[in-house]
Amino acid sequence: MNYYIVIPAHNEAAFIALTLQSLVTQTLLPSKIAVVNDNSSDATSEVVLKFIANYPFIDLIEKTSELIHLPGSKVIQAFQTGLETLDDSYDFIVKADADLIFPSHYFETISKHFQSDERIGMVGGFAYIEKNGDWILENLTDKDHIRGAFKAYRKEAFKQIGGLKPAMGWDTVDELLCKFYNWKVVTDASLKVKHLKPTGANYNKTARYKQGEAFYSLGYGFFITSIASAKLAMMKKKPLLFVDYIRGFWKAKAEKKPLLVTQEQAQFIRNYRFQKMKEKLF
Repeated sequence: MNYYIVIPAHNEAAFIALTLQSLVTQTLLPSKIAVVNDNSSDATSEVVLKFIANYPFIDLIEKTSELIHLPGSKVIQAFQTGLETLDDSYDFIVKADADLIFPSHYFETISKHFQSDERIGMVGGFAYIEKNGDWILENLTDKDHIRGAFKAYRKEAFKQIGGLKPAMGWDTVDELLCKFYNWKVVTDASLKVKHLKPTGANYNKTARYKQGEAFYSLGYGFFITSIASAKLAMMKKKPLLFVDYIRGFWKAKAEKKPLLVTQEQAQFIRNYRFQKMKEKLF
């Protein structure tokens, strides 16, 4: 299968060479890699240009945006900038972070999953972080969720969900909309991706309420938001984050911020979340 990769990058000079090296040594090579250098102040561009000299399917796009690193909007705006430089001749599209090391067979395996069932809309592996010399699962989400660091979408599914939303929650609403449109989301535990930076390491402190706002924007409602907030805060081993998430939810509700989904989709999402909760309880 033919696939393209878009990599948003901001000050990733320390890691992006490792990411690109793991991509140019894939058993199934990408047809195009678009690296979007988003206002970096380090040598990110120089590192990418060295790869371009040897691998013409890599392209560098320069983008200038605000320096503040808020989750969601900045990275997806950069992704969209890269996507706009690509043509439509792909079977699946990948959004990847610039601090990853993919196993060499990663995208060959992803391709085989897509080929195995035409209703598979998304596929991904699992993120591993280094701790005390060992690579351990970065256990921040359920096992049926694909991490935002590496998302692969079948073209038809990607277009039907309307691409990626430039807001926090983009990497949850994409999967929920896939399910809304009856696409399957597949995770493969055999695909272990090394994640070189902890999730959220660069987020500005003002981002702490954004998770609650994201729950609101997904149409969760207060009850589901409370459960999701408690679960996430405990998974991050920072119980007080629960308060920030709830504050973010009520702030978004008071300001009547727009949802990322339609009312019909929001109802589907609430029903889906309730069903998942019942399955875990019973």
